[in-house]
Amino acid sequence: MNVQIQAFFDEPTNTVSYLVIDPATREAAIIDPVLDYDHRSGRASAESAGRILEAARQQSATVAWILETHAHADHLSAAPWLKRQTGAQVGIGEHIREVQTIFRPVFNLDDVSGDGSEFDRLFRDGETFTIGKLPVEVLHTPGHTPACVSYRIGQDRVFVGDTLFMPDYGTARADFPGGDAAVLYRSIHRLLSLPPQTRLYLCHDYKAPGRSEYAWETTVAEQLEHNVHVHRGVSEAEFVAMRNERDATLAAPTLLLPSIQVNIRAGRLPHAEANGGRYLKIPLRLAPELA
Repeated sequence: MNVQIQAFFDEPTNTVSYLVIDPATREAAIIDPVLDYDHRSGRASAESAGRILEAARQQSATVAWILETHAHADHLSAAPWLKRQTGAQVGIGEHIREVQTIFRPVFNLDDVSGDGSEFDRLFRDGETFTIGKLPVEVLHTPGHTPACVSYRIGQDRVFVGDTLFMPDYGTARADFPGGDAAVLYRSIHRLLSLPPQTRLYLCHDYKAPGRSEYAWETTVAEQLEHNVHVHRGVSEAEFVAMRNERDATLAAPTLLLPSIQVNIRAGRLPHAEANGGRYLKIPLRLAPELA
């Protein structure tokens, strides 16, 4: 299948965004776009998303879709800004409703619907759509979050979000609310049941020890043979024990609190208040002596 794929790596968040173009129609999709956000200063900009958009323009591509693999916990989405520039539809898996239900009370967000209506399209497992003439199948691949989906373009290219990392780094954590290591294992094996030559495009890379270059493309065959967490022969029980033990040692992502409250709104930032400022919330967890 003829398809153009260009990756854009955001080193501050170790996130990979993709521009996918159908050469026949020049219609395009942007997958997992990042909004530049500096947590120390509160400054946000669309410079990274602008580079993707400029790449689309240089290739005479029309962006029709902005596709999220899940509600990210490590970066803010640039989907609303891109939608304003292009008129594209913003899509995510239908189980985003569960994630909204989990986190709406955490941040006391009365402007989050709970029905996913902040997004233009909620994809069901197995649903299909097109990017130009390119067929896309949606695969529900939960475990990291309840709403995770992978996008299979044609027969041999799959954008897997955070479900898998490069073989030398392993797999996503499963300890966020709604996450489940056993469910993640089954989702991974759904992906690894695809033909061995299937190319997998990842959402993150952190350079495993001993590797000097960032990487974000692998294959089903490489994962089955070499993934340090789920290579061929690793049982579900072994994976769950490893994942739970490892997750217990991991710190929360730096941008967890701003990312979740923005991304469950389809990337929409908080409304301006009376003074013109916009404010993100930080829920406080008080020790008993402070309560």
